[in-house]
Amino acid sequence: MGRLSTLQRDSVKEKMQHEEYDLVIVGGGITGAGVALDASARGMKVALLEMQDFASGTSSRSTKLVHGGLRYLKQFQVGVVAETGREREIVYENGPHVTTPEWMLLPMHKGGTFGKFSTSIGLAVYDRLAGVKKSERKRMLNIQETKDKEPLVKQDGLKGGGYYVEYRTDDARMTIEVMKKAAEFGADIINYAKVSQFLYDNRNKVNGVRVIDRIKNEQFEIHGKKVVNATGPWVDEVRSNDYSKNNKELRLTKGVHVVFDESKFPLHQAVYFDTEKDGRMIFAIPREGKTYVGTTDTFYNNDKASPLVNQEDRDYLINAINYMFPTVHVKDEDIESTWAGIRPLILEEGKDPSEISRKDEIWEGDSGLLTIAGGKLTGYRHMANEIVDRVAKRLKQEYKLEFKPANTKNIPMSGGDVGGSKNFESFVDEKVKLAKGYNLDENVARKLAKKYGSNVDELFALTQAAQHQSTGLPLEMYVELLYGVQNELVVKPTDFLIRRTGALYFDIESVQKYKDIVTNVLADLVGYDDNTKAVYKQELEDAITHAIHGQHQTATA
Repeated sequence: MGRLSTLQRDSVKEKMQHEEYDLVIVGGGITGAGVALDASARGMKVALLEMQDFASGTSSRSTKLVHGGLRYLKQFQVGVVAETGREREIVYENGPHVTTPEWMLLPMHKGGTFGKFSTSIGLAVYDRLAGVKKSERKRMLNIQETKDKEPLVKQDGLKGGGYYVEYRTDDARMTIEVMKKAAEFGADIINYAKVSQFLYDNRNKVNGVRVIDRIKNEQFEIHGKKVVNATGPWVDEVRSNDYSKNNKELRLTKGVHVVFDESKFPLHQAVYFDTEKDGRMIFAIPREGKTYVGTTDTFYNNDKASPLVNQEDRDYLINAINYMFPTVHVKDEDIESTWAGIRPLILEEGKDPSEISRKDEIWEGDSGLLTIAGGKLTGYRHMANEIVDRVAKRLKQEYKLEFKPANTKNIPMSGGDVGGSKNFESFVDEKVKLAKGYNLDENVARKLAKKYGSNVDELFALTQAAQHQSTGLPLEMYVELLYGVQNELVVKPTDFLIRRTGALYFDIESVQKYKDIVTNVLADLVGYDDNTKAVYKQELEDAITHAIHGQHQTATA
């Protein structure tokens, strides 16, 4: 059973150079992870390469919802709503430790986007299309019920509300859990490995890639019968290294989120509301003592690796909040943290950013290079299924290879072996009881069990070997860091504090407090020198500055 161990990264890289894979995947976001799991579960020999850290692009910068796409109903994208609704349920069953049902309030106001009748009909159609289970079907609320659910909502012109379920997730953790499951099925996976060019056979068909190891600054080659480009916003850039031409291209849009402490924005109920300025729909969601709000939707053509929040983005969201929650009076300086993500959408001329379809597409070049683009976080499994079907078909045609049919619908992601969503709470309770034998604080045990699901026993065991007191890190953080190095390919402090834990967004205070210790402990665990440590330390400082200030102060800093 494969592990994503940082300590085994070099030996995995060495192995990669001596194999011929059935499939080489370029891109380690949720789509690439899904493709790796689907292909390896069918019995294919799979390699995956990510040029940064896993989920460091779009897959850690979403609204952190596995949602059925209610707003696509407004655009009559019925197929998208139906498919994402079905997939949402599958994701929840396969990963209840990274997915949580979240009741969402949709307030209705005079002159707003949603009227009573249209909201009631829309939510009913949504329930039907998305196959929503009985206990989670919509309810319509009167004025008083709407106020009771969230007293902060604008009272002026309030006509009532809709009440329905979305699913909150940790997008980056979901990606890593799917990736870990692919490794269990035998996929060879490394991060910080940038594909610089394609390799071709004597028929001029893609049969591998040249790779730069960005940690060791070494080059190597990997060979594979088929190559899939699943690089999200980098899809066009990667395709430009191939001779195949395709008239389809991406249109990138940027989505921004801002985070407040609950003392500044004490939201108790997730709210989906329309803005005064342009009628766009925005989420405000309480999470772990914070409230986060997003997202914007603007065309984007700047740096894809680290998109920044600018002052215009901040002002837009501040104005939207103060319009819908007029007693809150949040100000720019109340923003604790921010993130900006890029959506890789298929170009549709003449359409506004919010109108461009979220549907995914597969392109196949003359070279045999397969590219998948577009789509949504929720639909990753279906997208993967679609493209691996194509890969399996080509491998059968060209190499007479047969593989098992797809079955990812019923494969829990890593940590998801908890007996399904219905059993998750009792699973957590059982683990909390078990943790008493480790002399673990009940709150710490519950938090770890909820976050790591069926992998939590490994973390509990690490608490016994942990030398956290000598480091100055809290036990929970130290154990998560150890586990991250041993099982989640944590190389840099940013990998851990941003993507494995989400702390930069939802607990920036602890990042500020423990950033140096985390860097030092990680340097000892992974074994990098003082120069490397200094570089990674600076990367973390930059990430903190970008999260707090975005573009409006760093430009002159």
